[in-house]
Amino acid sequence: MITLTGNSLTIQELKKVLYTSDKVIASKESMEKVKESRKAVEKIVKEERVVYGITTGFGKFSDVLIQKEDVEKLQLNLIRSHACGVGEPFPEQVSRMMTLLRANALLKGFSGVRPVVIERLLQLVNAQIHPVIPQQGSLGASGDLAPLSHLALVLVGEGKVFYKGKQMEAISALVQEKITPITLSAKEGLALINGTQAMTAMGVLAYIEAEDLALQADQISSLTFEALQGVIDAMDEDIHLARGYNEQVEVAKRIRKYLEGSQLITNQGELRVQDAYSLRCIPQVHGATWQTLNYVKEKLEIEMNAVTDNPLIFDDGEKVLSGGNFHGQPIAFAMDFLGIGMAEIANISERRIERLVNPQLNDLPPFLSPQPGLQSGAMIMQYCAASLVSENKTLAHPASVDSIPSSANQEDHVSMGTIGARHAHQIIQNVRNVLAIELICAMQACDLRGKEKMAGFTRNILENGRKVTPFITEDRVFSEDIEKVATWLASGMDTKIDKNDIPFDSKLKLKAMNL
Repeated sequence: MITLTGNSLTIQELKKVLYTSDKVIASKESMEKVKESRKAVEKIVKEERVVYGITTGFGKFSDVLIQKEDVEKLQLNLIRSHACGVGEPFPEQVSRMMTLLRANALLKGFSGVRPVVIERLLQLVNAQIHPVIPQQGSLGASGDLAPLSHLALVLVGEGKVFYKGKQMEAISALVQEKITPITLSAKEGLALINGTQAMTAMGVLAYIEAEDLALQADQISSLTFEALQGVIDAMDEDIHLARGYNEQVEVAKRIRKYLEGSQLITNQGELRVQDAYSLRCIPQVHGATWQTLNYVKEKLEIEMNAVTDNPLIFDDGEKVLSGGNFHGQPIAFAMDFLGIGMAEIANISERRIERLVNPQLNDLPPFLSPQPGLQSGAMIMQYCAASLVSENKTLAHPASVDSIPSSANQEDHVSMGTIGARHAHQIIQNVRNVLAIELICAMQACDLRGKEKMAGFTRNILENGRKVTPFITEDRVFSEDIEKVATWLASGMDTKIDKNDIPFDSKLKLKAMNL
C-alpha cells in the first residue's frame, strides 16, 4: 500500500505501483488540506470575485468574466476543447503514472479541487483503468494541457481507456468497476490539466529503463573487455580516485568485481601498453552517464511532489496567485540531458562492437564469422548499431532550446519538455538494441576465446545468454537474435525469454515498454 501525501513520493514507490498490484490511498492529513482549499474556491464563486480560471476564461480569455451559473459548463468546455492530442497513445504505464502523479499534486492542497476529484483519480489507478492519451500535442506550458485533458475526460465519463488488456470507451470501464463519473465544478478542470505530469511520467519511465540499461552496459562491456583481452590496469582505483568523480570510481569498481578471476584480461605491456578509448575510458564515459542519471532522478522526484497548476490558493483563499509553476523547463532540461547521456552509452558501445568484429583491430575471426567470406557473421549487426547511434544523434538534439508562442502570444515561451521526454525514451529503446548487439558479439568472441577462462560473473551472463541466443555456427536472421536479447535485457536479464514465463514484475515492465 502506497500512501500519497503530495510531498514524499519516490521513484522507488512509483516502481511498486507500476510493476506490482500495490494499491494507492491519500493521507488523511492531505485530504484535510484539500477540503480547506476547496472552501476558499467556493467562497470566491459565491462572492463573484474576479479570479483567473475560477470566474474567468483561460489564456487570452483571462479577461472574460464567467457568470456563476456557467462555471460548471466552463470547466467541461475546457476539458473537451483542450483534448486535441494526436499520434500513438502513451504506454499504458505512463498513463497510469500520470493519473497517480496528478492526484499527488492536488493533494498538496493549493489547487482548490473537491476531495472527490482526487478519490476518482485514485480509483482509476487502483482499478487499473488507464486513460488513452495521445503522445503528441503538448508544448510543456501551460503544462501538458492536451495530454492531461484526455486524462480528465475519463473522470467525466468520456474519452477512451485501457482496461483489462483492451481499449474501450471510458464509460464502459467505469460501469464495470462501479465508478460514478463526476461533474467538474469551479476550477477543477483547470486544476486537472495545468501540470507537468505527462512529461514527468514519461520521464520517470525513461529514467527507470535508463538506470537498468546503464548497469547492464557496465556488465556487457566487461564481457567485451575479456573478449578483447583488455588491459585491466586502466580500472585501477587510484586512477579514478585521482580524478574525483564518484560515479567514475564506482563504474571502475564494478568492472573490477565483474572481472575477478578472469584469465582473459591482461596487464599493461603484456599484449599492449594500453587499449583504445572505448575500453580504457569505460569508467569515464559510463560514469558521466551515471552523473546524468543522478541529476535526472533528483529533478524528477522534486517534480513528482510539486504543485504545477495555476492559480494557487494560499491563506484560506485570502491570497490567490497566478504564477507559472506549470512551465516544464526543469524537466525539459533533465529530459534532454537524459537523452544525451544515454546516447553516449550507445555511442561507445558501437565502437566496442566495431573492435569485436573488425579483423584489423583484433585477432578474432573476421566479423566473428564461422566461415569468413562464405558467411558474413556479425558484419551487418555492426551496421545496425551504427544506424541506431546515428538516429540517436538526431533524437538527442535538445527539445528545450525551442519555443513557439501560443494563445495569441499570451503564452509566449514554452518548454517542449514532453517532446524531450518522448525523445529520451526513444533513445533508450535504441540503446537497448545496441547493447544487445554488443552482448551477442561479446558472447561469440568469449566463446571463441574459451569461456572456461572467463571470470565467474561474466561466464554466468554468457551461459544464461546462451539460453536466449545460441553460438553462431552459421549465418541466420540476426534480427530475431537482437530482438530476443533486447527483450531479455528489458526483463532484467532473466534467463527465460518466453514472455509468458517471465516473472510478474518483468511482464509488467515489458508491457510498460511496449515489448
